[in-house]
Amino acid sequence: MKLDPTSLRLFVRVAEMGTITGAADAEFIATSAVSKRLSELESHFSTPLLHRNNRGVELTPAGNALLHLSRGVLHNLEDLDLQMRDYTSGERGIIRIFANMSAITQYLPGETQAFFEKHPDIGVQLEEKVSPVITREIMANGADIGICAKLPHGYDLAELPYHTDELVLVTPLNHPLANRDAIDFRDSLEHAYVGLHSSSAINLQLLKAASLANRPLRLRIQVTSYDALCLMVQAGLGIGVVPRGAIRQYVGGLQVRVLPIRDDWAKRPLCIYVNNIDRISMAARLFVDHLIESSNNSKQQPVIEKSDRALKAPLI
Repeated sequence: MKLDPTSLRLFVRVAEMGTITGAADAEFIATSAVSKRLSELESHFSTPLLHRNNRGVELTPAGNALLHLSRGVLHNLEDLDLQMRDYTSGERGIIRIFANMSAITQYLPGETQAFFEKHPDIGVQLEEKVSPVITREIMANGADIGICAKLPHGYDLAELPYHTDELVLVTPLNHPLANRDAIDFRDSLEHAYVGLHSSSAINLQLLKAASLANRPLRLRIQVTSYDALCLMVQAGLGIGVVPRGAIRQYVGGLQVRVLPIRDDWAKRPLCIYVNNIDRISMAARLFVDHLIESSNNSKQQPVIEKSDRALKAPLI
Protein backbone atom coordinates (compact mmCIF):
# COMPACT_ATOMS: atom_id res chain seq x y z
CA MET A 1 0.00 0.00 0.00
CA LYS A 2 1.09 3.56 -0.71
CA LEU A 3 -0.12 6.37 1.51
CA ASP A 4 -2.71 8.56 -0.17
CA PRO A 5 -4.73 11.61 0.93
CA THR A 6 -8.04 9.71 0.80
CA SER A 7 -6.95 7.15 3.39
CA LEU A 8 -5.57 9.88 5.66
CA ARG A 9 -8.73 11.96 5.29
CA LEU A 10 -10.92 8.96 6.19
CA PHE A 11 -8.74 8.21 9.20
CA VAL A 12 -9.08 11.80 10.43
CA ARG A 13 -12.84 11.66 9.90
CA VAL A 14 -13.13 8.42 11.92
CA ALA A 15 -11.08 9.95 14.72
CA GLU A 16 -13.28 13.08 14.77
CA MET A 17 -16.61 11.19 14.54
CA GLY A 18 -15.61 8.45 16.97
CA THR A 19 -17.27 5.75 14.88
CA ILE A 20 -16.52 4.12 11.55
CA THR A 21 -20.18 4.17 10.59
CA GLY A 22 -20.50 7.90 11.30
CA ALA A 23 -17.40 8.64 9.24
CA ALA A 24 -18.70 6.51 6.37
CA ASP A 25 -22.03 8.34 6.37
CA ALA A 26 -20.31 11.75 6.48
CA GLU A 27 -18.07 10.82 3.52
CA PHE A 28 -20.87 9.06 1.59
CA ILE A 29 -18.88 5.85 1.38
CA ALA A 30 -19.60 2.26 2.47
CA THR A 31 -18.63 1.29 6.01
CA SER A 32 -16.74 -1.71 4.71
CA ALA A 33 -14.63 0.52 2.45
CA VAL A 34 -13.68 2.73 5.41
CA SER A 35 -12.76 -0.33 7.50
CA LYS A 36 -10.61 -1.63 4.66
CA ARG A 37 -8.73 1.67 4.43
CA LEU A 38 -8.10 1.68 8.19
CA SER A 39 -6.83 -1.90 8.13
CA GLU A 40 -4.48 -1.02 5.26
CA LEU A 41 -3.09 1.92 7.24
CA GLU A 42 -2.46 -0.26 10.27
CA SER A 43 -0.80 -2.86 8.07
CA HIS A 44 1.35 -0.22 6.41
CA PHE A 45 2.59 1.19 9.73
CA SER A 46 2.68 -2.28 11.40
CA THR A 47 0.94 -0.94 14.49
CA PRO A 48 -2.65 -0.61 15.76
CA LEU A 49 -4.12 2.86 15.24
CA LEU A 50 -7.58 2.30 16.75
CA HIS A 51 -9.18 0.31 19.56
CA ARG A 52 -12.60 -0.84 18.38
CA ASN A 53 -15.38 -1.32 21.00
CA ASN A 54 -19.16 -1.26 21.23
CA ARG A 55 -19.24 2.53 21.56
CA GLY A 56 -17.05 3.12 18.51
CA VAL A 57 -13.29 3.59 18.29
CA GLU A 58 -10.55 5.08 20.45
CA LEU A 59 -7.15 6.18 19.18
CA THR A 60 -4.01 4.39 20.27
CA PRO A 61 -0.88 6.48 20.97
CA ALA A 62 0.20 5.73 17.39
CA GLY A 63 -3.26 6.78 16.21
CA ASN A 64 -2.99 10.10 18.07
CA ALA A 65 0.39 10.76 16.43
CA LEU A 66 -0.99 9.91 12.99
CA LEU A 67 -4.02 12.15 13.57
CA HIS A 68 -1.77 15.13 14.30
CA LEU A 69 0.52 14.44 11.34
CA SER A 70 -2.37 13.71 8.95
CA ARG A 71 -4.06 17.02 9.72
CA GLY A 72 -0.84 18.83 8.89
CA VAL A 73 -0.40 16.89 5.65
CA LEU A 74 -4.00 17.45 4.57
CA HIS A 75 -3.77 21.16 5.41
CA ASN A 76 -0.61 21.48 3.31
CA LEU A 77 -2.28 19.66 0.43
CA GLU A 78 -5.24 22.02 0.58
CA ASP A 79 -2.89 25.00 0.62
CA LEU A 80 -0.97 23.51 -2.31
CA ASP A 81 -4.21 23.10 -4.24
CA LEU A 82 -5.26 26.68 -3.53
CA GLN A 83 -1.90 28.09 -4.58
CA MET A 84 -1.80 26.04 -7.76
CA ARG A 85 -5.31 27.23 -8.56
CA ASP A 86 -3.91 30.76 -8.28
CA TYR A 87 -1.42 29.84 -10.99
CA THR A 88 -4.23 28.51 -13.15
CA SER A 89 -6.22 31.71 -12.72
CA GLY A 90 -3.13 33.83 -13.37
CA GLU A 91 -2.92 35.29 -9.87
CA ARG A 92 0.50 33.69 -9.40
CA GLY A 93 3.25 32.67 -11.78
CA ILE A 94 6.52 33.59 -13.42
CA ILE A 95 6.53 35.06 -16.93
CA ARG A 96 9.66 34.73 -19.06
CA ILE A 97 10.04 37.63 -21.49
CA PHE A 98 12.66 38.38 -24.14
CA ALA A 99 12.50 41.96 -25.45
CA ASN A 100 14.66 44.20 -27.60
CA MET A 101 16.37 47.31 -26.32
CA SER A 102 13.75 49.63 -27.76
CA ALA A 103 10.85 48.00 -25.89
CA ILE A 104 12.83 47.78 -22.64
CA THR A 105 13.98 51.39 -22.63
CA GLN A 106 10.76 53.01 -23.83
CA TYR A 107 7.66 51.06 -22.92
CA LEU A 108 8.12 48.11 -20.58
CA PRO A 109 9.19 49.91 -17.38
CA GLY A 110 5.96 51.87 -16.98
CA GLU A 111 3.70 49.18 -18.39
CA THR A 112 5.22 46.47 -16.19
CA GLN A 113 4.84 48.65 -13.09
CA ALA A 114 1.16 49.14 -13.89
CA PHE A 115 0.79 45.36 -14.34
CA PHE A 116 2.40 44.66 -10.96
CA GLU A 117 -0.09 47.00 -9.30
CA LYS A 118 -2.90 44.75 -10.58
CA HIS A 119 -1.10 41.41 -10.12
CA PRO A 120 1.44 41.72 -7.27
CA ASP A 121 2.05 37.95 -6.97
CA ILE A 122 3.16 37.46 -10.58
CA GLY A 123 6.89 37.68 -11.28
CA VAL A 124 8.61 38.65 -14.53
CA GLN A 125 11.98 37.44 -15.78
CA LEU A 126 13.00 39.96 -18.46
CA GLU A 127 16.05 39.58 -20.69
CA GLU A 128 17.27 41.84 -23.46
CA LYS A 129 17.85 40.10 -26.79
CA VAL A 130 18.14 41.28 -30.39
CA SER A 131 15.02 40.86 -32.52
CA PRO A 132 16.13 37.89 -34.69
CA VAL A 133 17.12 35.93 -31.57
CA ILE A 134 13.81 36.71 -29.87
CA THR A 135 11.61 35.16 -32.54
CA ARG A 136 13.86 32.11 -32.71
CA GLU A 137 13.72 31.63 -28.93
CA ILE A 138 9.95 32.04 -28.81
CA MET A 139 9.60 29.33 -31.45
CA ALA A 140 11.85 27.07 -29.35
CA ASN A 141 9.87 27.89 -26.16
CA GLY A 142 12.90 29.61 -24.64
CA ALA A 143 10.54 32.30 -23.31
CA ASP A 144 6.81 32.84 -22.95
CA ILE A 145 6.62 36.24 -24.63
CA GLY A 146 8.83 38.04 -27.14
CA ILE A 147 8.69 41.77 -27.87
CA CYS A 148 10.71 43.13 -30.77
CA ALA A 149 10.69 44.83 -34.15
CA LYS A 150 8.51 43.28 -36.82
CA LEU A 151 10.89 41.44 -39.13
CA PRO A 152 10.58 38.46 -41.49
CA HIS A 153 11.39 35.41 -39.39
CA GLY A 154 9.86 32.35 -41.06
CA TYR A 155 8.37 30.88 -37.86
CA ASP A 156 4.76 29.95 -37.16
CA LEU A 157 4.21 32.42 -34.32
CA ALA A 158 1.26 34.47 -33.13
CA GLU A 159 2.06 38.12 -33.91
CA LEU A 160 0.23 40.89 -32.04
CA PRO A 161 0.70 44.62 -32.74
CA TYR A 162 2.37 46.63 -29.99
CA HIS A 163 3.84 50.15 -30.23
CA THR A 164 5.33 51.96 -33.24
CA ASP A 165 8.83 53.37 -33.07
CA GLU A 166 9.83 56.52 -34.92
CA LEU A 167 13.51 56.28 -35.84
CA VAL A 168 15.40 59.57 -35.89
CA LEU A 169 18.90 60.69 -36.86
CA VAL A 170 21.17 62.01 -34.12
CA THR A 171 24.09 64.29 -35.07
CA PRO A 172 26.74 66.34 -33.26
CA LEU A 173 25.93 70.06 -32.95
CA ASN A 174 28.58 71.08 -35.47
CA HIS A 175 27.81 68.39 -38.03
CA PRO A 176 27.04 69.37 -41.67
CA LEU A 177 23.55 67.84 -41.35
CA ALA A 178 22.71 69.47 -38.02
CA ASN A 179 20.82 72.48 -39.45
CA ARG A 180 18.38 70.44 -41.54
CA ASP A 181 14.71 70.18 -40.58
CA ALA A 182 14.48 66.52 -41.68
CA ILE A 183 16.44 64.17 -43.90
CA ASP A 184 16.13 61.39 -46.43
CA PHE A 185 18.26 58.52 -45.26
CA ARG A 186 20.22 58.25 -48.52
CA ASP A 187 21.44 61.84 -48.02
CA SER A 188 23.13 60.82 -44.76
CA LEU A 189 25.17 57.97 -46.25
CA GLU A 190 28.16 60.11 -47.21
CA HIS A 191 28.85 60.54 -43.50
CA ALA A 192 30.33 58.10 -40.98
CA TYR A 193 27.93 56.29 -38.68
CA VAL A 194 27.94 55.15 -35.08
CA GLY A 195 26.01 51.89 -35.27
CA LEU A 196 24.41 49.43 -32.93
CA HIS A 197 25.62 45.85 -32.70
CA SER A 198 25.51 43.77 -35.86
CA SER A 199 22.43 41.67 -35.12
CA SER A 200 20.19 44.50 -33.92
CA ALA A 201 17.05 45.18 -35.94
CA ILE A 202 18.03 48.84 -36.43
CA ASN A 203 21.46 47.90 -37.76
CA LEU A 204 19.90 45.38 -40.15
CA GLN A 205 17.39 47.99 -41.32
CA LEU A 206 20.11 50.56 -42.01
CA LEU A 207 22.14 48.03 -43.99
CA LYS A 208 19.07 47.12 -46.04
CA ALA A 209 18.19 50.77 -46.70
CA ALA A 210 21.78 51.57 -47.68
CA SER A 211 21.81 48.60 -50.06
CA LEU A 212 18.57 49.77 -51.72
CA ALA A 213 20.16 53.20 -52.15
CA ASN A 214 23.23 51.56 -53.74
CA ARG A 215 25.42 53.22 -51.14
CA PRO A 216 27.63 51.71 -48.42
CA LEU A 217 26.87 52.24 -44.73
CA ARG A 218 30.10 53.61 -43.27
CA LEU A 219 30.17 52.23 -39.74
CA ARG A 220 33.04 53.83 -37.88
CA ILE A 221 32.19 52.24 -34.53
CA GLN A 222 29.47 49.96 -33.17
CA VAL A 223 28.08 49.96 -29.63
CA THR A 224 25.49 47.95 -27.70
CA SER A 225 23.20 50.59 -26.20
CA TYR A 226 21.42 53.81 -27.09
CA ASP A 227 23.16 55.85 -24.43
CA ALA A 228 26.58 54.71 -25.65
CA LEU A 229 25.59 55.59 -29.22
CA CYS A 230 24.51 59.10 -28.17
CA LEU A 231 27.75 59.66 -26.27
CA MET A 232 29.78 58.60 -29.32
CA VAL A 233 27.75 60.96 -31.52
CA GLN A 234 28.33 63.82 -29.08
CA ALA A 235 32.07 63.09 -29.21
CA GLY A 236 31.98 63.61 -32.98
CA LEU A 237 32.61 60.01 -34.00
CA GLY A 238 29.67 59.98 -36.40
CA ILE A 239 25.90 60.14 -36.70
CA GLY A 240 23.43 57.50 -35.54
CA VAL A 241 19.84 56.28 -35.70
CA VAL A 242 17.78 55.55 -32.59
CA PRO A 243 14.07 55.54 -31.65
CA ARG A 244 12.72 58.97 -30.79
CA GLY A 245 11.28 57.69 -27.51
CA ALA A 246 14.67 56.38 -26.47
CA ILE A 247 16.61 59.52 -27.38
CA ARG A 248 14.42 61.53 -24.99
CA GLN A 249 15.89 59.53 -22.13
CA TYR A 250 19.51 60.12 -23.05
CA VAL A 251 19.79 63.68 -24.38
CA GLY A 252 19.30 65.43 -21.04
CA GLY A 253 23.00 66.15 -20.66
CA LEU A 254 24.10 65.76 -24.28
CA GLN A 255 24.94 68.30 -26.97
CA VAL A 256 23.29 66.68 -29.99
CA ARG A 257 20.59 67.45 -32.56
CA VAL A 258 17.72 65.23 -33.64
CA LEU A 259 16.39 65.05 -37.21
CA PRO A 260 13.27 63.21 -38.40
CA ILE A 261 13.91 60.64 -41.13
CA ARG A 262 11.45 60.92 -44.04
CA ASP A 263 11.72 57.31 -45.22
CA ASP A 264 8.67 55.10 -44.59
CA TRP A 265 10.72 52.47 -42.79
CA ALA A 266 11.57 55.02 -40.09
CA LYS A 267 8.10 54.28 -38.67
CA ARG A 268 8.94 50.85 -37.25
CA PRO A 269 6.24 48.57 -35.77
CA LEU A 270 7.03 46.58 -32.65
CA CYS A 271 5.16 43.32 -32.12
CA ILE A 272 4.43 40.87 -29.34
CA TYR A 273 5.23 37.26 -30.27
CA VAL A 274 4.04 34.07 -28.60
CA ASN A 275 4.31 30.49 -29.79
CA ASN A 276 0.62 29.72 -29.32
CA ILE A 277 -1.70 32.24 -27.72
CA ASP A 278 -4.07 29.48 -26.57
CA ARG A 279 -1.34 27.51 -24.78
CA ILE A 280 0.56 30.14 -22.82
CA SER A 281 0.03 30.33 -19.07
CA MET A 282 -2.79 32.44 -17.70
CA ALA A 283 -0.26 34.81 -16.13
CA ALA A 284 1.44 35.30 -19.52
CA ARG A 285 -1.93 35.83 -21.19
CA LEU A 286 -2.83 38.48 -18.62
CA PHE A 287 0.47 40.26 -19.32
CA VAL A 288 -0.05 40.14 -23.10
CA ASP A 289 -3.56 41.55 -22.72
CA HIS A 290 -2.23 44.28 -20.44
CA LEU A 291 0.49 45.29 -22.94
CA ILE A 292 -2.00 45.45 -25.81
CA GLU A 293 -4.42 47.53 -23.74
CA SER A 294 -1.61 49.89 -22.70
CA SER A 295 -0.47 50.24 -26.30
CA ASN A 296 -4.00 50.99 -27.52
CA ASN A 297 -4.50 53.57 -24.77
CA SER A 298 -1.25 55.33 -25.65
CA LYS A 299 -2.32 55.57 -29.30
CA GLN A 300 -5.50 57.34 -28.24
CA GLN A 301 -3.61 59.99 -26.26
CA PRO A 302 -2.92 63.27 -28.11
CA VAL A 303 0.71 63.51 -29.17
CA ILE A 304 2.36 66.91 -28.64
CA GLU A 305 5.34 67.11 -30.97
CA LYS A 306 8.05 69.70 -30.84
CA SER A 307 8.18 72.18 -33.69
CA ASP A 308 10.80 71.83 -36.39
CA ARG A 309 12.60 74.79 -34.85
CA ALA A 310 12.69 73.01 -31.47
CA LEU A 311 14.03 69.85 -33.10
CA LYS A 312 16.88 71.88 -34.56
CA ALA A 313 17.76 73.35 -31.20
CA PRO A 314 20.34 71.51 -29.10
CA LEU A 315 18.70 69.07 -26.73
CA ILE A 316 20.54 69.65 -23.48
